[in-house]
Amino acid sequence: MAHYQWRKFQFFNDGTPQGDLPAELQKPLRCSSCDRSYLFFGGADGTVVVTDRSLKVVANFPAHGHTVSQMQQLKQRNMLVTVGEDEPPPAGKVGVSVVKLWDMDKLAGEGGGAGGGPPCLKTIKVFTSKFPEAEIASFLVLEEAPPSLWAIIGLNNGQVYLLHGDFGRDRIVRTRLVVDPGEDDWPPSRVTGLTAASQGGTLYLFAATLDVFVSFNLAQSAPQRRQLDAHGCQPHCLTMSDANEPVLGRPEAVYFYEADGRGPCWAFEGEKRFLSWFRGYLLCVTAEPRNPLKNVVTVYDLKNKLIAYNATVGGVQHVLSGGGMITILTDDHKALCLAEKDMGSKLEMLFRKNLYTIAINLIQGQQADAASTADVMRKYGDHLYGKQDYDEAMAQYIRTIGQLEPSYVIQKFLDAQRIHNLTHYLEKLHEQGRATADHTTLLLNCYTKLKDVAKLDEFIKAEGDHRFDVETAVRVCRAAGYYEHALWVAKRAGEHEWYLKILLEDLGRYEEALKYVGALATFEAAVTLKQYGKILVTHRPGETTAILLKLCTQGLAPARDTSNRPPAPNGVSSATARGDPPTASPEASTSKSSTRGTAPSEASTSKPSARGIIRGAEEEMEPILPSPMDFVHVFVDRPRWLLRFFEQYSEQVKGSPSEVPINNTLLELYLADDLQATAIAKAALSGPVPVPSSLETEEAERERKERLKKALALLKAGWPPHEPQPKYDPDLAVVLCQMHGFREGRLFLYEKMRLYKEVIASYMADSDHAGLIACCRRLGTASRGGDPNLWTDVLTYFGEKGGPDCEKEVREVLEVVERDRLLPPLIVLQKLALNPHLQLATVRDYVARQIAQDTRAIEEDRRAIEKYKEETAAMRAEVAELRSAARIFQNTKCTACTSALDLPAIHFLCMHSFHQRCLGENEKECPVCAPANRTVLEMKKSLDQNSNDHDRFFQLVQNSDDGFSVIAEYFGRGILNRHPAPQSSMQQSSTRTLSQIPDLGQLVLS
Repeated sequence: MAHYQWRKFQFFNDGTPQGDLPAELQKPLRCSSCDRSYLFFGGADGTVVVTDRSLKVVANFPAHGHTVSQMQQLKQRNMLVTVGEDEPPPAGKVGVSVVKLWDMDKLAGEGGGAGGGPPCLKTIKVFTSKFPEAEIASFLVLEEAPPSLWAIIGLNNGQVYLLHGDFGRDRIVRTRLVVDPGEDDWPPSRVTGLTAASQGGTLYLFAATLDVFVSFNLAQSAPQRRQLDAHGCQPHCLTMSDANEPVLGRPEAVYFYEADGRGPCWAFEGEKRFLSWFRGYLLCVTAEPRNPLKNVVTVYDLKNKLIAYNATVGGVQHVLSGGGMITILTDDHKALCLAEKDMGSKLEMLFRKNLYTIAINLIQGQQADAASTADVMRKYGDHLYGKQDYDEAMAQYIRTIGQLEPSYVIQKFLDAQRIHNLTHYLEKLHEQGRATADHTTLLLNCYTKLKDVAKLDEFIKAEGDHRFDVETAVRVCRAAGYYEHALWVAKRAGEHEWYLKILLEDLGRYEEALKYVGALATFEAAVTLKQYGKILVTHRPGETTAILLKLCTQGLAPARDTSNRPPAPNGVSSATARGDPPTASPEASTSKSSTRGTAPSEASTSKPSARGIIRGAEEEMEPILPSPMDFVHVFVDRPRWLLRFFEQYSEQVKGSPSEVPINNTLLELYLADDLQATAIAKAALSGPVPVPSSLETEEAERERKERLKKALALLKAGWPPHEPQPKYDPDLAVVLCQMHGFREGRLFLYEKMRLYKEVIASYMADSDHAGLIACCRRLGTASRGGDPNLWTDVLTYFGEKGGPDCEKEVREVLEVVERDRLLPPLIVLQKLALNPHLQLATVRDYVARQIAQDTRAIEEDRRAIEKYKEETAAMRAEVAELRSAARIFQNTKCTACTSALDLPAIHFLCMHSFHQRCLGENEKECPVCAPANRTVLEMKKSLDQNSNDHDRFFQLVQNSDDGFSVIAEYFGRGILNRHPAPQSSMQQSSTRTLSQIPDLGQLVLS
């Protein structure tokens, strides 16, 4: 494409400093170079001028004595390499050229050379005896790992001298290369340009003359010449692109080359004066066709095919590109300094002209961040949207996915009612994984609004991982009536909850749901049945109960279906539906299914879900069986099936951890008045609830009697005689029996819980006198572990509420009370006196026997009193005798050893005599009477202490059946005395006898 067909822009600002150039730059300049900070110019007088980017002179120092012909500033090391002559050449001969290395780190600083210039590190002669002199036409320096350098010198005779090595130590290897050998009738042309590049890890040298363009492989010990083109170029028309491709300019075009030949070309016509590369731009200086003294400066953006800058200037002498600026010096001592505009300014310029495509290409070529690129695309999309080119606008918006907020695009196309474009955008969002649940909802709504079943199928059954939120997809498909699609998605994703919800609530496929549950692992089936078991029990109670029983007793083995695929929906061939999922009958499949279209076929394996991981773990280890109590709520409308479920479970499983709550529930079901399905369940199945007939009522009554028998059997079997605790909650059982009027069970529980008073209270409430007496015989015997006080309660009952027909029972109670002495006669008579229907004849015999017994007791007490009086009188007489008369001891034998008494002997007032040697050290008390005396003293001390223990006294009075006897006993102990009772004369005498005999009572017979 010719350059005049390209769009022209001014992407560069003219930053030329005001005023004339410095005098140092107005003198003849032979060469130039630059780095990021400075510009270097070599003068014809042998000096080097150093300026900054604003062309202010920084340094000016003499580099060569005569002239500076070539120079290059190195990039990796701050070093300037110059080629020049120190002396003027002889007439008609070539001067002696040298290469000098300058240390630019010491420019105008410490250690600098004369005139404020940098020091010269090394001076090397170019020509030797083996490398004869020739006019130098071009120069190139290549940097390697320090301290190695390549100095490449192009000569006027078509040859190139290579100087390679450590220049500082004069370790240099010289090589001569022939670029243009010439012909017999045509002399070789001078080397007009040199450049080098590394391609494929190999360093190549490219050299151009006026007639030929060749390359050399510098990795070879003897580089071989390879001709790339039979045409050369003028001086300054060879450069290197950013892609390490040589660029050669000729009048008809600009050519790109590689190491093995010519590449593409650009037909930029005009005589080329300078060629340079700057930040991806091609800088081309051509001659003005109409005015040869003028030059045209053009900056090409080859990638985007536009002209970034174009201007006409005077004759160009030097072109320097680097450091973010292009500097051009002309022969009329003027300068042109070009600085590239920032990206924002360039884009704004393109936006004003609606050149969005160029803007996009430009910003992508600059490797801008994704956000900036997306912003340009958004503006382009807005421009196209304003022109109502919705398809192209959407294409641009799609390219912004990931950077632009999707709601920005969605809102635009919702307003314009461009559902097709919106659908396309949402599909791309899902493909790139940027969609949210709201986006999935919107996309599925678009499909359903367009009735595009094929698109819906393609979206749902796409290969690989889910590109959408499964829950959202299922919910939207259900709301739109696409139940088969929702079913397919739920099964593929392993969402058992959604899958069953659709089968049960939308499609009514109860058999298929049961088969599906039966194919799940134990844990998953338990969770699923807890949620949907109620619906299944309502419509398929038998099958559901069987699955629950198997789940709780054996566990469910998951089906070996590694594909985890749903069944093929309607309209899909069996060849495309893989796996072996549960299926339903045709009637169930079509009863409530959607008729809007076919569901997608299964095509790919979904990513393993958490449920899949759990299922795999359960296959390797023994599953934990769920408790039957976890499923009680599913039978809330079907109590009869709950009863069967628990009965069968109890028969198969013994010693279950849930045995107690199961027995509690069974007992409640056995005692229930009615186990028919609730009215809600009946209405759901068959409409209005019918009124039961008399036959049904009789059948229900017979069934209830059978259940009551089972309830009593459960109570007895759950609490064996040898077990301390039952296999059910006894308190709950009592409450249930009381609520439902189950008398037999209540009485059994009362007896097992030893609540005997409640047992007889039950008989009393029913006025069952015979049963009451029989119960007391069984439970009122203390020797059998019973409570004798039950008879007193029965006596109280007969006295208060017994009625006229209880005389026989009263006599029997009186016999037990009399035999076991349970109550005093007076209290017995007081209790029975409350019954106005009892005759005196009923208690005559009892009263007579009690009077006779009391009479005998009185006589015995009188005789005991007389005996105690006589003993007391005798004791008092003895005490008096001891106090008033002398006691004569006539014992002749020792009480201890029975030997004849001899002196010394000891006599005690108790009439016992001992040898002194027989008593040993214990001479103060009689060893024969001492134990009896100590017992009496301890008894007295204990009586004194007990008489002061008031708490114990009141406790005994409260707990005793005969409180008067307790009070009489404590009265005898002196509990009612105000002061301690004085000791009797006998006790004083006894004490004195034991403690004071050594002083008063001891008699020594001589």
